[in-house]
Parts: sequence; C-alpha cells; structure tokens
Amino acid sequence: METLKKLALAITIIGALNWGVVGIFRFDVIAQLTEGAYQPLARFLYVVIGLSGLMTLGVLFNYWQQTDEEPTPAPSTENA
Repeated sequence: METLKKLALAITIIGALNWGVVGIFRFDVIAQLTEGAYQPLARFLYVVIGLSGLMTLGVLFNYWQQTDEEPTPAPSTENA
C-alpha cells in the first residue's frame, strides 16, 4: 500500500506540473501527447491524475494526524 501512495503522489505532482504549464504557457502536455484533450486516452489520464489527488489527500490527513500526536517539548524553566 505504501508503494501505491508513493505512486499516487508522483502522479499528482506530474499533474500539478502539467497544470502549471497550462497556466503559464497555455500548453497542455497531456493533450499534446494524446492528440487532444477529449481523446479517450487523455480523459483516462485526467481521471487517473484526479484519483491520485484524492489518494494523496488521505496521505496529507494522515501526516497531519501524526504531527498532531507528537508531544511538544515542555518549556524550559531555567533562567538565563
């Protein structure tokens, strides 16, 4: 399951980079590679990226939960 989470994170990052390119240069890499944004392969890739994003939300929430459970160090009572 850990490998699947890492793969989903990598796919999400690739998708985010694609949207960055779309925003800056108005060039959709996936649409270019699949000969159109509405081609079945392009739509499949968009769905895979979207599902990967949903999976990484779970990774993010788990990370937040783990960091909230860590005890914070007690403040020092020594005078400087």
